[in-house]
Amino acid sequence: MTSTYDAVVIGAGPNGLVAANLLVDAGWSVLVLEAQPKVGGAVASDRGVDPDFVHDTFSAFYPLAAASPTLRDFRLEEHGLEWLHPPAVLGHATPGGWAILHRDRDVTAAGLERLHPGDGQAWLDLCATWDHIGDEVVHALLAPFPPVRSGLRAATKLRRAGGLDLVRMLLSPVADVGRELFGGPGPRLLLAGNAGHADIPLDAPGSGLMGVLMSMLAQTVGFPVPAGGAGELAAALERRLVARGGEVRCGAEVTAVDVRDGRATGVMAAGERFGARRAVVADVVAPKLYGGLVAAHHLPDRFRRRLEGFSLDPGTVKVDWALDGPVPWAVQPEHAPGTVHVADSVDQMADALHMVSNGSVPADPFLLVGQMTTADPSRSPAGTESLWAYTHVPQEVRDDAGGEGLTGRWDRGECERFADRVQARFERLAPGFGDRVRARRVLGPHEMEARDANLMGGSINGGTAQIHQQLFFRPVTGWGRAETPIRGLYLGSASAHPGGGVHGAPGSNAARAAIAHDRVQRVKRLGRA
Repeated sequence: MTSTYDAVVIGAGPNGLVAANLLVDAGWSVLVLEAQPKVGGAVASDRGVDPDFVHDTFSAFYPLAAASPTLRDFRLEEHGLEWLHPPAVLGHATPGGWAILHRDRDVTAAGLERLHPGDGQAWLDLCATWDHIGDEVVHALLAPFPPVRSGLRAATKLRRAGGLDLVRMLLSPVADVGRELFGGPGPRLLLAGNAGHADIPLDAPGSGLMGVLMSMLAQTVGFPVPAGGAGELAAALERRLVARGGEVRCGAEVTAVDVRDGRATGVMAAGERFGARRAVVADVVAPKLYGGLVAAHHLPDRFRRRLEGFSLDPGTVKVDWALDGPVPWAVQPEHAPGTVHVADSVDQMADALHMVSNGSVPADPFLLVGQMTTADPSRSPAGTESLWAYTHVPQEVRDDAGGEGLTGRWDRGECERFADRVQARFERLAPGFGDRVRARRVLGPHEMEARDANLMGGSINGGTAQIHQQLFFRPVTGWGRAETPIRGLYLGSASAHPGGGVHGAPGSNAARAAIAHDRVQRVKRLGRA
């Protein structure tokens, strides 16, 4: 017997849950099917490192969630979500000291001014520019492509914010933006480190926008964390959905999308068919949706050929530590940051990212670090620290610049040896770090994909963020919206525009497209009646 709903959503990651919530809000009956035992996808937390410590398994800090109009409209605080902020948003750690980005822009500017006279005012000038245009930039980036309404609003404000000079700056490589605006290394490190959250080379177009966007979000909404762990964000989305009549089934892996006469009519999961009267929304990475769940003969030949060129973003190795004390930084930051970037210089950061894109495992990887107890004291016992660091590695390893013969197998031995390399970076900045480690866990690319099938090879952004696979090129040229070659099937994962990050935009765009198309079909049927 087939259970039938207005919509079936494949995957209970943040995008799938956002899509389901919007469809339920529109009055649709909705079923969400999730392969894993719990909802959340890459928004999850556990006590697997040490039972007294909460560690976020994948993502941890959520500036894009805080800035997302859709997530704000959900009022998740009414469903148990509480946002917390660390004393400082982020800091860039180098052997010579810290560049600190505080949520209070005046505090940020004062610290940068001490590092290099003139940079404080330059930072405030950048903030003022963002005040004029930032909201419209965020709305345009998260809206379906092309962003007509938000794009027009942004254009009207552009002249006051700097006009074409601002456009040129945002389209420049982040390394050039830093040199143009600032005289000292502090703000350049902050911009470059924030650009390094994506896989865009620091000397490539697009990295400037990423660096400015993340830095200004840090300055305006901060990098908040959910109290109690990242999984609380997913749990709040689930609670809201269920409270409005949606249904979620975990441990139910979808094995196929049922396509009849060119239209998605349901899915197969756990040997059962679930019908979809109006839409199927797939929070599924593009190669797995089109390379498995949808049979190849349902796809146009040109689409299949273009999909062969789909590029994943790099893999990821993540190390979690339970520390019996705070990180023993050799130079203590003035304000304790939740997020820490580790690279000795912009050039070293750029070299490490270039190595990854060229297939080499860096000897000195660029690290993104989370001091989670600093951000949320409930994450571990008083006086301890729940800490993690992650770094990118090539999808296909050609060589190991560290000289240890890492081949890209990423078996347990390779993961542990690479984690030792990561830990050695901490020892240089925080002597005695290893003595405070009471437990360690290493998640390599294979473990990440096993815990979330969308993280293919440890890629965390649903595909590269480089310009050749963004906007109307995402996931393939000509299919830059949620619609797919199959009627009634909508791509609502990070493989769709605007890509990775916990903002819910792909899920939102997919749900809104499904609702709009259904409305058009209803009007057509009325016209024929």
